[in-house]
Amino acid sequence: MRFVARRALVGVIFFCAASAHGFTDEQFAEHVAKLRKKLPAGFTVVVQAPFVVVGDEEPLMVRRRAISTVKWAVDRLKQDYFEKDPADILDIYLFKDKSSYEKHTKQLFDDTPGTPFGYYSPAHKALIMNIETGGGTLVHEIVHPFMHTNFPECPAWFNEGLGSLYEQSTEENGHIHGLTNWRLAGLQQAIRKNQLPSFQALCSTGNEFYTKDRGTNYAQARYLCYYLQQEGLLTKYYRSFVADQENDPTGYKTLAKILGDPDMARFSKDWEKFVLSLHFP
Repeated sequence: MRFVARRALVGVIFFCAASAHGFTDEQFAEHVAKLRKKLPAGFTVVVQAPFVVVGDEEPLMVRRRAISTVKWAVDRLKQDYFEKDPADILDIYLFKDKSSYEKHTKQLFDDTPGTPFGYYSPAHKALIMNIETGGGTLVHEIVHPFMHTNFPECPAWFNEGLGSLYEQSTEENGHIHGLTNWRLAGLQQAIRKNQLPSFQALCSTGNEFYTKDRGTNYAQARYLCYYLQQEGLLTKYYRSFVADQENDPTGYKTLAKILGDPDMARFSKDWEKFVLSLHFP
C-alpha cells in the first residue's frame, strides 16, 4: 500500500491510500472542497481514508491523531472484524475542547450534544468529538459506521458492547485489545446488588438498551465482550453472529453455542465472579 502525503489546499493536508478504499483522490478532493466552504477559519482537514479528519488543534496534532488513532483503529478493526468500508466518505470532527465542541456542534450541525465526549451522527455522516476528553470515545465511535455497513441488523447491545470495549484499548500481537475501564466500578456494584438482567434479556433489548438502565446495559455488554476477548472467542463470535443473524437476530443462541452450550444461569454466575475479580486502574 502506498501512502500519498501532499498539501492540496490551504489548511488541508492529504494523507491517504484512497485507491484501497473505493474512493479516488479526486473524490476526496471534491469532498474536501465542499467541506472547506462551511468550515470556520482555523480548521485543518486530513484525508485518512476511509475518513476525512477535521480539527481545530495545531495542524501537526490533527495529522498525528489521524494516523495514530484513526488509522491505527481502522486497520486493526478491519483486520479482526470488518471486510467493507463505510459506503460514504465520513467526516471525523475533533474539536479541541469543551467550548469548541459545544460551539461548533451548534454552528455546524444545529445540534446540542447529549454527551460531553462525542457521538456518531448518521444524519450528518460525521463522528463528532470533544478530543480533549481523550481518544477512547473516538475509537468507540469508529466501530459504529463499520458495523452499520458490515452488520446493519446488529442489535444495540453488541454494537455498543464492541464499541465500548475499545474505549480503553491497546495493541497485543498486532491486534486491537480492550482493557478494563471506568465502566467496571458501576458494573461491579450492580452485580453485588443483584441488579443485572439475564444475558437473554440483555440480548433481547431494542431501543430500551439506551433508555432503561443505560449505564449498566453498556457496562454489561462491554464486559461480556471483554470476557469473550479474554477467552479468545470474540472474533469468532462476531463472525458466527453475522453468519447466522437471520436465525438468531439477538445473538443469544450464538453466544451460548460459542461458549459451548453451558447452563447459561451457571455461566452468568461464573461471569459475575470473573467481573468481580477485575480491577481498574
